[in-house]
Amino acid sequence: MMRKQLGKIRKESEARRYRRKLSLRKKVNGTADRPRLVVTRSNKHLAVQVIDDNASKTLLSVQTYGKNAVKAGNNVDGAKVVGATLAEKLKSAKIDNAVFDRNGYKYHGVVAAVVEAARENGIQI
Repeated sequence: MMRKQLGKIRKESEARRYRRKLSLRKKVNGTADRPRLVVTRSNKHLAVQVIDDNASKTLLSVQTYGKNAVKAGNNVDGAKVVGATLAEKLKSAKIDNAVFDRNGYKYHGVVAAVVEAARENGIQI
């Protein structure tokens, strides 16, 4: 279970996203056979983690920055590349089902493109 942040969030848009995030995390939980896909985005980059909440471990991750970066940006085309790469890694780890955690972001644009690309490549979300 996720702990609530202490103090007030000053930006109204961040407060709304955080409220959506808490509401989602009450309902979504990842297991070993059906892990949780978490999308994190910034203005420049995109990251997706696959998490087993029961063991509190990150099983794998795909991101557009760092040493093992997928060469794509934070746009819809880059999100499709990230989703396809994520699906390949999940298949190699013998995981074909997952639960999607949009991390408080609206299901639109880049966030939706990641999930659609993973679904097109055979992952059931």
